[in-house]
Amino acid sequence: MKKHLRNGLILLLWSASLPIAMVTAAEQTQATNPGAVRASRPPEDKEKLERRLASVATLIEKSSAARQIEASAVPQALASRVKARELRQQADDAYKTGNYEDASRLLDQAAKMFFEGVRLAAPEQITGDKKKLDFDNRMESVKALLAAQKRISVEKRLGAKGTETSNTIEAQIRDATALAAAGKLDEGRALLDKVYLTTKLAVEGLRQGDTLVRSLHFASKEEEYIYEVDRNDTHNMLIKVLLNEKRASNAGLESMVQKYLEQAAVLRASAEAMAAKKDFESGIKLLEDSTKELVRAIRSAGVYIPG
Repeated sequence: MKKHLRNGLILLLWSASLPIAMVTAAEQTQATNPGAVRASRPPEDKEKLERRLASVATLIEKSSAARQIEASAVPQALASRVKARELRQQADDAYKTGNYEDASRLLDQAAKMFFEGVRLAAPEQITGDKKKLDFDNRMESVKALLAAQKRISVEKRLGAKGTETSNTIEAQIRDATALAAAGKLDEGRALLDKVYLTTKLAVEGLRQGDTLVRSLHFASKEEEYIYEVDRNDTHNMLIKVLLNEKRASNAGLESMVQKYLEQAAVLRASAEAMAAKKDFESGIKLLEDSTKELVRAIRSAGVYIPG
């Protein structure tokens, strides 16, 4: 990414006033045209349908979004998940009889119904203790990134420029801490998420410089998988920061972005299923594909990011 584009993106993120939260599959429902995904997809063959049946089953039963529904105990959310199960079973029945067109249509409906359930499992159901724990965990991540930013700034001899960036990050950390101490955990977490994202992008930008090009080396495939999970989460946050306002005011854009987000969610669920089986290599590939869908979603709104 060219320097001026990268700096422009980071500046945009610093000035963004939208609260940031981790984007779950719940926040990607409400497509304006229920048939949009189906209309844009070519006919699916037997093998592709078989893989999708497994992926949607994982999404409904084992994904982090499924756990969110369970934890919320919201009756409407639980009912939506039950309906999603039923639709997925109907898709399986259609597949077994060779009716691939109906199977594909029913899988689309099952995914949409599940996403509606996650939307209904509102964040307001999270307890204060859970919010505090999440805030503290995010703070540790931000501090680790800040340490990396300071170290790389010294390596690249950025001087006053590096110090100014560090001071800005530290000031926002203090602001977030003050909000949390005043009992405003939601506001504090939103600010802390912004600091996390912008600091992460700043560090990545520094590492991509021509005097500090490095290859990433991992001790194991599991470690690489964890890295890809973090990349996927970061791009989900980028969507929240960059696209929420645009999506709210543009129904056509919302429908377009929605297609990419749903596919990304299914791929993420499949990756989690592979990781549960200790097949981290397959999980890495699926996570990379999921992140590519998130990049496409962002670019579809006219915002360029590398990837």
